[in-house]
Amino acid sequence: MKKKDLMGKTFIISGGGTGGHIFPALSIATELKKRHPKATIHFVGASGKMEMTKVPAAGFQITGVPIAGINRKKPWKSWSVPFKLVYALWLCRKIIRKIKPDVVIGTGGYASGPALLMAQRMGIPTLVQEQNSFAGVTNVRLGHKANFICTAYANAEKFFPLQKVHLTGNPVREAFTKALPEQSASKTQLGFISERPLLLVLGGSLGAREVNKHIDKSLEHLKEQGWQLLWQCGKLYEKEYLARTQSGVIVSAFIDDMPTAYAAADVIVSRAGAGTLSELCLIGKPAILIPSPNVAEDHQTHNAKALSEKGAAVLIAENDLEERFIVELKALHVSGRR
Repeated sequence: MKKKDLMGKTFIISGGGTGGHIFPALSIATELKKRHPKATIHFVGASGKMEMTKVPAAGFQITGVPIAGINRKKPWKSWSVPFKLVYALWLCRKIIRKIKPDVVIGTGGYASGPALLMAQRMGIPTLVQEQNSFAGVTNVRLGHKANFICTAYANAEKFFPLQKVHLTGNPVREAFTKALPEQSASKTQLGFISERPLLLVLGGSLGAREVNKHIDKSLEHLKEQGWQLLWQCGKLYEKEYLARTQSGVIVSAFIDDMPTAYAAADVIVSRAGAGTLSELCLIGKPAILIPSPNVAEDHQTHNAKALSEKGAAVLIAENDLEERFIVELKALHVSGRR
């Protein structure tokens, strides 16, 4: 479809469950609307998940469907997933008939499955956007019948029909395509002392149990070494860790102003979700990546290796945090290497 053909077209964008799927979807929608103001964009997401608030806050409409992912640690708790999928497919059929999209775009995760699968059954063109170096199960299955597949890594032929693949990189929020604010001013704005180093800890929108536990355990040592902390503990852990907020330490479930947080940071500790890694590549700050071992196909480790093998970040497995974290943090801060 040519650029001029997009004017006045209607799009459904589906993806969510976590920020790693929501924010790329919002970036796509924002850029589509910027380039083609007459385009109509509607989101489909998982009921009760963060997209149901983040998408309207960005100015777009969204319809929720009752879909859930499989609990990989306790699969017996996923007995209702097939029934939810059937109901979600029926709802997506109704949504598609009502909205009449010209194209349906999926950014991965279980939330994108029903909308794209139903669109493909109804003969509507679909586009799959895969953020990770190791493609997710949902996108792999949808990719074989998709019209276009946009990827961030050059190894897509392992997962998708090569003739459909377009190497585009990951969509990032518009704020990260511009110069970041000045560091000292950003520290002051956030309530920190501008002359002291700041460690930014990111565990993903829901939070990272082992990262939180290790930061909590290391907190006094970090303070003794002069570090200030801006610590995103995640939605699932806010009750447990918000009370750690004190002089030089700010803990929050979610950070809304990420450009200022990135600008203020001297070193960043993060999970290795594809969206966050794309942002880290743009901002060029020293980073320690701690991949989640609990994600499908261990894709965060693959993502992190793609950067660490090029010297763009330090990779530490959860099991090695005790031994390596403080050592690597000190080395990164002293050298300032990316």
